[in-house]
Amino acid sequence: MANKDRSKRSARKARAEERARVEAAQAASVPETQGSKKVPAKAPAKTEKKPDKKPDKKPGLLRRFRTYLGDVRSEMRRVVWPSRDELKTYSIAIIIMLVVFGVLLWLVDSGIVAALVGFTSLRG
Repeated sequence: MANKDRSKRSARKARAEERARVEAAQAASVPETQGSKKVPAKAPAKTEKKPDKKPDKKPGLLRRFRTYLGDVRSEMRRVVWPSRDELKTYSIAIIIMLVVFGVLLWLVDSGIVAALVGFTSLRG
């Protein structure tokens, strides 16, 4: 049996033992039976307050615009901006790629025009 399978099996066994221990602790914390009925443990009281109003209405246009600008501002703070050297390197790489692809497109276009002129014997 592979080592990986052994570790998976032992992890499953440990989780099962932990579940059994937790269930035993919960069973011990439940009060004993009264007569033939079991008395359930009381659920903890909720401390949450219900909101006064239901947010059924959409906020106004100004409120939504302000929320949008706040979201944009928080996102812009998370942006990792390139340094000056990185910006120069990226800009040079982009300009070189534009020149290379421009020359390639010019060559393909010239080849297609030459093929059409040769095929139709027209000069336009």
